[in-house]
Amino acid sequence: MTRSVLDLVGNTPMVALQRIPENPNVTIYAKLEGNNPGGSVKDRAAYGMIKGALDRGEIKPGTKLIEATSGNTGIALAMIASLFSVPIELVMPEDATRERVLSMEAFGAKVILTPKEQSMEGAIDYAHAQLAKGGYHMLNQFANPDNYGMHYRTTGPEIWRDTDGGVTHFVSAMGTTGTIMGVSRFLKEKNNNIQIVGCQPTEGSKIPGIRKWPEEYLPKIFERQRIDRTMDIAEEEARIMTNRLAREEAVFCGMSSGGAVAAAVRLSRELESGVIVCIICDRGDRYLSSDLFG
Repeated sequence: MTRSVLDLVGNTPMVALQRIPENPNVTIYAKLEGNNPGGSVKDRAAYGMIKGALDRGEIKPGTKLIEATSGNTGIALAMIASLFSVPIELVMPEDATRERVLSMEAFGAKVILTPKEQSMEGAIDYAHAQLAKGGYHMLNQFANPDNYGMHYRTTGPEIWRDTDGGVTHFVSAMGTTGTIMGVSRFLKEKNNNIQIVGCQPTEGSKIPGIRKWPEEYLPKIFERQRIDRTMDIAEEEARIMTNRLAREEAVFCGMSSGGAVAAAVRLSRELESGVIVCIICDRGDRYLSSDLFG
């Protein structure tokens, strides 16, 4: 018997894709992070950051949190904060899908929408401005070691365990970079030959969850040397793969996950053999009001 929703964070399933892979000597595993209770990989970081802050005494029940988010982190923070009786205000661009806003509000969070023209940077600036006025605490997922620390303790070990140590390549979208930083730390300790591949959008492409940050907004937890390679993903390429995943593999996810799988397939063409693990960040029902599956 599971005692708490918190016990359901992590230990997500991993499935071998059957129809999309092109190289028969390369297995591509999809790690289904949408199976977390809040519906995304961000449940891990949210749990790690809130519990870490509580354990260190930086916050206590009743402390008001504020955080900028593109969506999934906000839903996860809203869910975890509610379980610890911590009020939270979430800031994100106004072009976020309606499902995301409603999900955050359902968990009791207050949601502030910033102009879409300012993108994620505008949401970050607004949150920092409110923090400067006082009365808030910011977890700051972009600079918080508990973000990648949770992936070091959970996601990386799960991948190593579920591939019996056979993983040769890890592919992940890069947003806050918490997932890829934590998993890289763990897997490289186990086998330094494992290749860590990060996905970023091509110039002009908008892929929710994948970012190419301006230097001044680059997440402080990001360490470039922990990534062996970056692959640029076009928006159309990510869209097509996201739809293929739903229709051919019954893997229902968002566009950043489609981008990661597209990168994994491209990578597989270069290999004689291998075991690629890619992160499926969330569930596709979070995007039904958008034109992703139209």
